[in-house]
Amino acid sequence: MTVGKQLVTNLGLNILQSKSFRNIFLSFFLLPLILFSQDVVVDSLFQDSLVNTNKEPLLLEKVNYKSKDYVRINRAENKLYLYDEAELYYQDIQLKAGIIVLDYKTNEVYAGRIAKDSTGILTQTPYFNQGGNEVNPDSIRFNFDTQKALIWNSKSGQNGMDIFARITKKENDSVYYIKDARVTTAGKLLGDEQEGIDYYFKIRKGKIIPGGKIITGFTNMFIADIPTPVALPFAYFPSIKAKPNGQSGFIFPSFGESNVRGYYIQNGGYYLSLSDYFDFRFTGDYYTNGSYGFQGNSQYYKRYKFRGNFSVRYENLIQEERGLPGYGKSTVFNVRWSHSKDSKSSPNSNFSASVNFGSSDYYQRSINQLNAANFLNNNLSSSISYQKTFPEYPRVNVSLTTAMSQNSQSKQVNLTLPTLQANMERIFPFAPKNGPKKGIIQNINFQYTARAENRIITTEENLFGPEMFANANSGMQHTIPISTNFKILKYLSVSANGNYIEVWTPRTIRFKDYEEETGAAVKDTLSGFDAFRQYNYGVSVGFTLYGTVNFKEDKKIQSIRHTLRPAVTYSTRPSFEKYYDTYVIDAEGHTAEYTRFQGGLFGTPSKAFSNSMGISIGNNFEAKVKSKDSTAKELKKIVLLNNLNLSTSHNFAADSLRWSPVRMSTGMNFLNNKLSVNVAGTFDPYTLNENNVRINKYHLTNGGGLLRMTSGNLTLNYSFSSRDFEGQENERVVEETTAGGGRDDDLFGQANNFSDQRMSNQQPSETATYPSYRTKIPWDLILAYSLTYNNSRRQNDFSNNSLMFSGNIDLTPKWKVGASSGYDFKNKGFTYTQFRFDRDLKSWRLNFSWVPFSERASWNFFIGIKSDLLSDIKYEKQREPDRNR
Repeated sequence: MTVGKQLVTNLGLNILQSKSFRNIFLSFFLLPLILFSQDVVVDSLFQDSLVNTNKEPLLLEKVNYKSKDYVRINRAENKLYLYDEAELYYQDIQLKAGIIVLDYKTNEVYAGRIAKDSTGILTQTPYFNQGGNEVNPDSIRFNFDTQKALIWNSKSGQNGMDIFARITKKENDSVYYIKDARVTTAGKLLGDEQEGIDYYFKIRKGKIIPGGKIITGFTNMFIADIPTPVALPFAYFPSIKAKPNGQSGFIFPSFGESNVRGYYIQNGGYYLSLSDYFDFRFTGDYYTNGSYGFQGNSQYYKRYKFRGNFSVRYENLIQEERGLPGYGKSTVFNVRWSHSKDSKSSPNSNFSASVNFGSSDYYQRSINQLNAANFLNNNLSSSISYQKTFPEYPRVNVSLTTAMSQNSQSKQVNLTLPTLQANMERIFPFAPKNGPKKGIIQNINFQYTARAENRIITTEENLFGPEMFANANSGMQHTIPISTNFKILKYLSVSANGNYIEVWTPRTIRFKDYEEETGAAVKDTLSGFDAFRQYNYGVSVGFTLYGTVNFKEDKKIQSIRHTLRPAVTYSTRPSFEKYYDTYVIDAEGHTAEYTRFQGGLFGTPSKAFSNSMGISIGNNFEAKVKSKDSTAKELKKIVLLNNLNLSTSHNFAADSLRWSPVRMSTGMNFLNNKLSVNVAGTFDPYTLNENNVRINKYHLTNGGGLLRMTSGNLTLNYSFSSRDFEGQENERVVEETTAGGGRDDDLFGQANNFSDQRMSNQQPSETATYPSYRTKIPWDLILAYSLTYNNSRRQNDFSNNSLMFSGNIDLTPKWKVGASSGYDFKNKGFTYTQFRFDRDLKSWRLNFSWVPFSERASWNFFIGIKSDLLSDIKYEKQREPDRNR
């Protein structure tokens, strides 16, 4: 019996340790040196002896051993033989195998498998453990003094990466040399038998530094055990076990071809792990027609303090080739910053930021497929805010906010630099220090709110230029609301309130009378502090009524309860005519009225006297039904009609049209809250004349009904999936889309970046298996319907009538298809449509996204290795939207 020629080993948990940065890149500067040294060193090391002749022989008495068949000591050969379930223990070393041979003169041990029956199949694979590092070879040769080892046909598998090597030599704890090796993420490699392995990389010679890297010589890819032209003269593979703090390294780009910009490389760059608290990633794109782009991204986090991320994206876009029709050149950019503070670090202060700033048409023109789901977003919004709380009584909250909004259609920018707001908590001056507040006096309370703002409305071209301050507007508003509440006759809830408003402004206007020389009235702008003050007060009375109808015990519906909440409000506001003046507007002496606060940031004083009454009725309808579960002891409560609200008002001070339209709204949920229905409508009691103008005549007296419907809106949202029938939830990764202002579902399509596993909605879970595709096919569906009706001037028109839908279905455990689309019934056309196809190729994945029509018509194809460790082995090609349509 001899030790087998081929050995199999698991290099242990520490043989290949991975970086947080997962990529494969070509080290063109270091490789010639690596290859030369590797060819010389590796060959010589495999030929070296493991024996250290300077060491004393191992004392046999220090070794513990046993075996099932026999134990034999050969004094002439200085060897110990153990056969069948052999075990040997020395210090921190454990060795188990079918056969073990210990040469206690050279301090070397040999271990291998044995054949116990006539079939000749070798069993009892060796198990070697030193300090927690396990090796499971076919056979092994190890020296106790030098700690060197020779291993044949070694296998290791950690965290998705599998390596098979014909020969492995452990030089020391930090260096391993491999020869004739194979690397894959597709499954376990078993020598010449690769059952179920669809690809691997063949390495002629290589060097492994545990926890660091794998450097190889000539390497090429095999698919289905067939060599491919994908070959590298040298390669640098990721290690397997990720370190907690991450490491810096190159980001391997993706390659492809664009229909309008030629061949390209995308998302290549460098990653810097600057510290445990923040990092930086820089990537760039280049197209052969001259287009390019770059992006910098940094994430930072300090536990119990704050977290955030910052990114900037710039794209220089060239359309077609110079001299050809459709040639164009443009630049777009986008800056994002998100910051949040942990409330535990400072409960009385907070700083937050949510910035999405850049070219207003960034999402419409960007060639980054991540923005595909956001192109319908016409607004960019940003805000930076600081809040401070003074907790002593009375508590005061102060906030300072800078905000900006951009519109991609009008190119208008609204900017506040900044907004200061202070709020003092509600004070009850007559309430007891302890105990409940009772009566009208003890419930008297007031607050104080101040808001100062500097607002700028400008265009994108004038932003941050001297012109942007030309129409800046600023001011400050003080508000003091006073209220109290009490009960009348136990059931009537009464609330009385008053509101005092004072507005400060640094600029007013003045109109001069008509001048014959100029032929017009002249408006002057006056700088200087000015203010106006106004107030209003009111009272409201409301109560709650309950009505219940009970049914027989054998009925499914046991009872229905109606909750009615009527309320009547009265409010009045005097006329502040003292702030108004007149001026002559023409040569005939006609005059016009104006206020010097006209155009102010917080509006103008109210000139019209207001004396009105409001009426509102709220309704809720609920039912108690028997549960389908016969063992349930309690009835199930369901909502039949939620918040059926009716409201109107009557202005006693108006000389005509005193009643305002009646507004109605309600909402309902069906099918276990999967279907939500919202209905709203407006009904006018007044009729129209022959010119379709609202007149002071009731619709009822004009031959119509009591009310005339002027507008209506209906929205339905239905979301369900096969998981609803399995009691599971469906979660989506939508961070990138929502960060850009998009929807949190895929009704407008999904963001595309197949190269980045972090943006994939697919979870790295094991492939599901089903007993029968006819009985279990996972799917999900989202429906959204919107209908808007207008009839304010007898147009009897539906201004909006559209249906949106999105769905995904797993046709097989390997095939998943999805679509997002809709139909506009008014304009007779389909809305934005996207088709998605995903194919699980075991260790590879294939994705295809297609927008078949519209100005966003495009497609994107991707195929690459699924594992994050080798995710840079990929091919991607896309057709961009034609911007000239």
